[in-house]
Amino acid sequence: MNPAKQGPGVLMLDLSGQTLTDDERALLQHPQVGGVILFSRNIAGPAQVQALTADIRACRPDILLAVDQEGGRVQRLRDGFTRLPPMYALHTLFSKEPEQARVMSHDLGWLMASEVLASGFDISFAPVLDLHTGISEVIGDRAFSSRLDTLVDLATAFMAGMHEAGMATTGKHFPGHGSVAADSHLDLPVDDRSLSQIEEQDLQAFVRCLPSLDAVMPAHVVYPAADAHCAGFSRYWLQTVLRERLGFDGVIFSDDLVMAAAGAAGDMSQRVNQALKAGCDMLLVCNDRAAALDALRALDEARPAPSPRLQGMRRRCSQQPDLVALQSDTRVIDIRNRISML
Repeated sequence: MNPAKQGPGVLMLDLSGQTLTDDERALLQHPQVGGVILFSRNIAGPAQVQALTADIRACRPDILLAVDQEGGRVQRLRDGFTRLPPMYALHTLFSKEPEQARVMSHDLGWLMASEVLASGFDISFAPVLDLHTGISEVIGDRAFSSRLDTLVDLATAFMAGMHEAGMATTGKHFPGHGSVAADSHLDLPVDDRSLSQIEEQDLQAFVRCLPSLDAVMPAHVVYPAADAHCAGFSRYWLQTVLRERLGFDGVIFSDDLVMAAAGAAGDMSQRVNQALKAGCDMLLVCNDRAAALDALRALDEARPAPSPRLQGMRRRCSQQPDLVALQSDTRVIDIRNRISML
């Protein structure tokens, strides 16, 4: 069966280097593969990444191409691209010049999305909607603010900029990762607060940003007051709260199922099946090819139907922006000048 005939599958995986290998070309033809995420090791500069994303699309035209381009510490496109500030820099600006901060956030969302789209991607997994609490170092200055109202103002403006450029938005990490110290890449974070504390604080960022959200990525965090499972494996968080109570009909991306916190769900087959049952539309399995192959075997057995929601994450601009032309665009130059003053 030609995978392009039935639509993209539900697995998003990564690549080993800066060009496609023969094995990867074959892997991309698997009908359960629906996405590719690139990391810093895959990116040398603008011309190279454009060639790589074009090659991936030539191999699999319906693929969803993603990257993490938040700004600050989490920015995969670096050489030849705008060095975006950490979003918490906007919190500082907001305390002095709120309207200037909103405009800056909108422009950063537009510029980030424009450069990512011009490089051949569909989406950046952004923005982070976690509160800056001073507890979570892995979130830290990736968050917009420690104040809920400010976070919502700035994130909404950032997402409006993304939409202006033609990119769908992904809010992470639902229902909030900011109040746990453990890094879910390395350990299993447990948020022991009461359900009312979580819902009245962290969750409200997602509730109030919902009209601007096209997708969410749940946290690999356990909230015992609600469920014994991490949010990404929890029907309570993804079905009862997100789908039913909040009425969200966008895409749910799992966070990387190779992360240490995901191990609480069992082996890779168990992780895949629990994430699907909880309601994830696309599963990320990164930085471990053996794990990705295990995930494909589990998906071959489960045979989930491709989610029609995923089509909404494709680039929304009528044509791919010109990355070279962006470099001399007066709006881009102005934004870069303002970044230098943050």
